[in-house]
Amino acid sequence: MKRSYDVVIIGGAVIGSAVAYYLTANPDFTGSVLVVERDPTYGQASTALSASSIRTQFSNPINVKISQYGSEVIRNFGEMMEVDGDKPDLNFHSGGYLFLARTDEQVQILRENHAAQKSCNADVVLWDRDQLADAFPHIRVDDIALASYGQSGEGWFNNTGLMMGFKTKARAQGAEFVTDEVIEIAREGDRVTSVLLKSGATIQTGTVVNASGPRAARTARMAGLDIPVEPRKRTLFVFDCAKTPEGTARVNAGRLPLMIDPSGVFCRPEGKYFLTAWAPAHDPCVDWDDFDPRYEEFEDEIWPALAERSQSFEAIKVINQWAGHYAFNTLDHNMVVGRHPEVENFIFANGFSGHGLQQAPATGRGVSELIIHGEFRTLDMTQLGYERIVENRPFLERAVI
Repeated sequence: MKRSYDVVIIGGAVIGSAVAYYLTANPDFTGSVLVVERDPTYGQASTALSASSIRTQFSNPINVKISQYGSEVIRNFGEMMEVDGDKPDLNFHSGGYLFLARTDEQVQILRENHAAQKSCNADVVLWDRDQLADAFPHIRVDDIALASYGQSGEGWFNNTGLMMGFKTKARAQGAEFVTDEVIEIAREGDRVTSVLLKSGATIQTGTVVNASGPRAARTARMAGLDIPVEPRKRTLFVFDCAKTPEGTARVNAGRLPLMIDPSGVFCRPEGKYFLTAWAPAHDPCVDWDDFDPRYEEFEDEIWPALAERSQSFEAIKVINQWAGHYAFNTLDHNMVVGRHPEVENFIFANGFSGHGLQQAPATGRGVSELIIHGEFRTLDMTQLGYERIVENRPFLERAVI
């Protein structure tokens, strides 16, 4: 390490690595970049423990556009991240998302969300009960009033592959990564000036990027700042079933989608198995180091909902489970990307509320533009800036799983 860097990025998972990649890929940037990551194994990183999916079915046009760019990057990832002839393959499965609505309120939300999606030319269709039954005959549809299905640009992929692709390419382009932990951030008035690492090194810097996931509030407090982000736990289960459900050739070549049940349970294929989880109504903040799975969620909530939705899911067996953290923005469930209005060389890239993996490409590009040009150049993400935090003005995202 040197003693001074133009940009220090705190957090080296997918968001921090994406920022480092886009900075060093831009010919207008000639500075130095240091990424500080406390755990090089990424064993408890939200990136590595996520459901690894991407969708365009959001309630805000800006989030739709962010994921449309993410889908474009995933499609071209091998070419973009090639290093010494090695082209990473994210193994993208374009199975689509399938949202199911049962109540009048859920139907209205799907219709309003669909209008936002279509305003961005997202390839999403609304189906009535008969169309849903025809597309996915294994699903019980008697109680379903409306469904929303993403016909392209949605699916699941290799989560750590995305992160490591960004990281490897960023390093090849000159970014430096160090295994360490930021324990203090020094400020002089309206500017941060340096970071102190756990190893004892003091690093001078021109810009600090907070990309520390569920620990974002802790990082912000080191600089005397606040952000309403806290860790929320999600337990994911992988299960096998006695009778595998089948789709039809009329929809996505027979693949099954990522289905979001009205109960809040979601399920998607995971190789020859299935991955499932549940968004609990009671969703408390947890300790940063609490990764104990909530085993009871499967028996109490997930299995009953799946069995009710499909006969194929009546006889299933859990074969693996783990818990990960959402970096949850308690204000509006939306990411915060932008400068602090008073400490302008402190940039937030936080609060993704479960969407960080798919939103990393647009976030990395946007933050790099703020640093290089002082403004967003490709996609205006101003609505997602920190100013709304100061003003307590939610910019709500309703489509949170």
